Amino acid sequence: MIKILYFASLREKLGTAGEDLELPAGVADVGGVLAMLAERGGEWATLASVRNLKCAVNQEMARSNTPVKDADEIAFFPPVTGG
Repeated sequence: MIKILYFASLREKLGTAGEDLELPAGVADVGGVLAMLAERGGEWATLASVRNLKCAVNQEMARSNTPVKDADEIAFFPPVTGG
């Protein structure tokens, strides 16, 4: 199982703060997780195309090629702007 967390506008758009999912065989990195989620369609399909999407694996900043494994926590959040 992996734990996925969604923050800020992503949480609002997707209607959930997070979920626990079985990590399918063949999904080995953050990009694979995004592709898996996009297959759901609807708002989920737009997740992978969010401009400047930020990601963390086990609370460390990550990229789409960052490996993921069972028991990891993966967080997605939009870029933050201040004023």
